[in-house]
Amino acid sequence: MKKRIVSALLCLTVAAGLMTGCSGGGNSSGGSTGGDKQEASGGKESVVIWDYFETDAQKNMMQDMIDGFNESQDKYEASHVYVPFADYEKQLTLGMASGELPDLVILDGCGMASFIEMDLFGDVSDANIKWDEYMEGPMSSTMADGKHYGIPFATNCTALFYNKKIFDDAKMAYPDENTTWEDFREMAKALTKDGVTGFGNAATGTDEGTFQCLQWLYTAGGDYQNIGGGTDAYNLMQEMVAEGSWSKDCVNWTQSDANNNFVAGNLAMQQNGPWQIPGIEKDAPDLDYGVTVLPKKDADSGQATSILGGENMGAVKKDNMDGAIAFMEYYDQPEVMVECMKQYGSFPPKTEAAQDPYWTDDPIQKAFIQQLETSIPRGPSASWPAYSDAIQTGFQEVMTSAKTPEKAAEDTQAAVDKVKAGEK
Repeated sequence: MKKRIVSALLCLTVAAGLMTGCSGGGNSSGGSTGGDKQEASGGKESVVIWDYFETDAQKNMMQDMIDGFNESQDKYEASHVYVPFADYEKQLTLGMASGELPDLVILDGCGMASFIEMDLFGDVSDANIKWDEYMEGPMSSTMADGKHYGIPFATNCTALFYNKKIFDDAKMAYPDENTTWEDFREMAKALTKDGVTGFGNAATGTDEGTFQCLQWLYTAGGDYQNIGGGTDAYNLMQEMVAEGSWSKDCVNWTQSDANNNFVAGNLAMQQNGPWQIPGIEKDAPDLDYGVTVLPKKDADSGQATSILGGENMGAVKKDNMDGAIAFMEYYDQPEVMVECMKQYGSFPPKTEAAQDPYWTDDPIQKAFIQQLETSIPRGPSASWPAYSDAIQTGFQEVMTSAKTPEKAAEDTQAAVDKVKAGEK
């Protein structure tokens, strides 16, 4: 199965055209899969990291973390290379074919399983890492067959943002942990007026859309391999879009698009993540908003599910992985992790670090900590990209009324079953 996956991805990369190597200005030195280490300035060994961070806050965090590592010891000199998110997995696959790879990769947590199976990452189980201090969900996404191939870098989930002024003007109570789907639907419908839509999220036809939409399927009682069990979510989505209270434009929205519309006052509520908070504080400091957990299915249900997001840090398999391991051991320190995640707009993947007052004393951040308690990873599966494509196609068909909820569930289940059969 591993060879089939590698072959398919290599064919995909070649078909995409002759892609140029990644460039990152002065930080464009790439590693190789061999044992030789490139020498950085001052005779230090080079440690090259790939990332896809685009916001100013994320870029500053990355540089501060690298500067801190470089100043903490005199053997290694770390640098990083920006690779656009849309090209990230293709560039990794191309690098596996050419032998030109970094030492460390920061990547979407749900994508790590497939690259572990493709043999991109090396076993780092012997590293001086406090494995048992990490949250179970994020840690499981870095492992296979009981071995560690990296560490969780950041963890997050989505929750429900609401505009307090819009609710106050309508003399409506804010949503909270007791809000049901019925309550949520009534709120959104009542607030859809005067150019404002009650709710919106990111439902674009990529894994970014799956990340936001899959939660509704799980809360309805389904999962990524049991689509039919979550048909009630399809009904909710299609009916609210038809009512105009769930933005019909969501099928084209990224998470940034949803947040921009929320900040502009076009949405009364949005589903989004904590990485939006730094931007809101910078660009819309007077926005009066709150965050609570996502609505649960009914009064007898427990807290709604959310989907774990965030990144992992994986060590590329090489003869000499000492520099990559040293960097991971540096980041494993709670004080380093906490400062990085404050800048990054996410949560530390360590349980104790996530209890820092920065998060627990802030009502908005605290809501995400509560939502993390019922958040689950996408998959995990080495075939996740194929699952995600099938699942998000179904959501798009429902939200555009291309199919009835029942037909979309039937067809999506068939597509998911085909992926599952290919794993055997």
